[in-house]
Amino acid sequence: MTLRAFALADRFQAASGVTFLSGIQALARLPLEQARADLAAGLNTGGFISGYRGSPLGGLDKELWRISSLLNASSIYFRPGVNEEIAATSVWGSQHVGLFPGARKDGVFGLWYGKAPGLDRATDALRHGNAAGTSPRGGVLLAVGDDHGCKSSTLPSHSELALADLNIPILNPATVQEVLEYGLFGWAMSRCSGLWVAMIALADTMDSAATVDLDGLQRPFVLPSGISLPAGGLHIRAQDQALAQEERLLRAKLPMAIAFARANNIDRVVLKSRTPRLGIVTTGKAYLDTREALLELGIREQADIDHVGIALMKIGMPWPLDAERLREFAKGLDVILVVEEKRAFVEDQLRAALYGVARPPSIVGKRDTHGQEQLPAFGELSPALVARALVKLLAPEQRTERATQYVDFVDHHDAGIDRGERRAARTPVFCSGCPHNTSTRLPEGSRALAGIGCHYMAQWIQPRTQTFTQMGGEGAPWIGQAPFTDETHVFANLGDGTYFHSGILAIRAAVAAKVNITYKILFNDAVAMTGGQQVYGELTLNG
Repeated sequence: MTLRAFALADRFQAASGVTFLSGIQALARLPLEQARADLAAGLNTGGFISGYRGSPLGGLDKELWRISSLLNASSIYFRPGVNEEIAATSVWGSQHVGLFPGARKDGVFGLWYGKAPGLDRATDALRHGNAAGTSPRGGVLLAVGDDHGCKSSTLPSHSELALADLNIPILNPATVQEVLEYGLFGWAMSRCSGLWVAMIALADTMDSAATVDLDGLQRPFVLPSGISLPAGGLHIRAQDQALAQEERLLRAKLPMAIAFARANNIDRVVLKSRTPRLGIVTTGKAYLDTREALLELGIREQADIDHVGIALMKIGMPWPLDAERLREFAKGLDVILVVEEKRAFVEDQLRAALYGVARPPSIVGKRDTHGQEQLPAFGELSPALVARALVKLLAPEQRTERATQYVDFVDHHDAGIDRGERRAARTPVFCSGCPHNTSTRLPEGSRALAGIGCHYMAQWIQPRTQTFTQMGGEGAPWIGQAPFTDETHVFANLGDGTYFHSGILAIRAAVAAKVNITYKILFNDAVAMTGGQQVYGELTLNG
């Protein structure tokens, strides 16, 4: 065997063949792929990237800084945001290029990134930007970092419902390869429809790494035909009215997005028996859980698929769902199992799509045919949970010995957990030499309110540090507590990065409310919890 020569630079510079990328590196490479596609198409475009760090996207800014020379050579500019909403507004501004005199580019493709709490913070800016639209040769892609298992967040998060409320189409990649494929798809859809397009950047995907195939990424996209457009088209305008934006978005732009998704086959039937009766609809990482569950149940070859009567549909765009394609998939099926993480999202849309259809299949997902919980809306999905839900839908003669043994093993294992047979928890502590070891200590008899950052851990290290807030709300709970207690004073821990992001507003609020509180600005000149980057904005002790 002859091994191909490989250099680390190939991760971002190779134009063909295979390379090895983490999910974060795939996101960093994505703007370079778009620039290559535009250059090949004869377009004179630029790129603009802004956002705010946070797991699972905590290392993206470091990767972008590392390849800044490559980005700049392709007229791609990375400007981190002071916070998520300022970053989103900056990306919105990139779509104004071409509306006014002096533009040096045909358009600018924009990339915003932020974890789920950052999406929550930026919704007003995102709603306005999406309503305004995109440049026909620009486009906006949102990389939204979700943490279903709450591994590095204060709350578990999934962003699909928030994005749907913003009328932003959602793409849900299952693999590192699909991060590249769906990202390019998202910019193409954004240019076609005039909408901003979101891509879920799940922690499981961003924290993984895989060999990806670069060949075929630079493929042309099919533009839908036969669709009537409103006067003036679908894209951003220098002068526009809010009600006109709303009508254009709902009557033309979202239907165009669905038509684009259908024309380019983003939703695919990946398995199908000769006579299917059991349909499975799934999306994103849940698709991988489903494939693994099928393997664990011994459903591997086409003969096994035919025996069980399965059809499996992988949804690439979980919102807005293509109702026409779903109705085609459902024809002749007895039951459809929807496998998705967190709350019922695809499942509810599927029910709406099949309402009024003659002899529709029954739909199960979060609950089984008897109304009992089977795929919970909390925590994380696993292949074992999917396998148990699948076995319920198989006839006795379809349940192989392997399937029975696997489900028995899973049931026994879960029973052990229910009896308290868990591993001992390891409580994290501050790193050796970290200034928070001393900066979070309190005078005798005092109490402190916690904040976002490494010092969040003070809650279980310093016994009198209790309760916390969202980022930027540090200390504000005391405003609502102080008038009703005999306690006269508290401390509030506030990191220097959070101070620059939004915490200064909490301090101003406390001053305005005239409450007795002491803010401890925990200065260490680094965003330690998400990679050790310097605080953006170069904050110093002198101001």
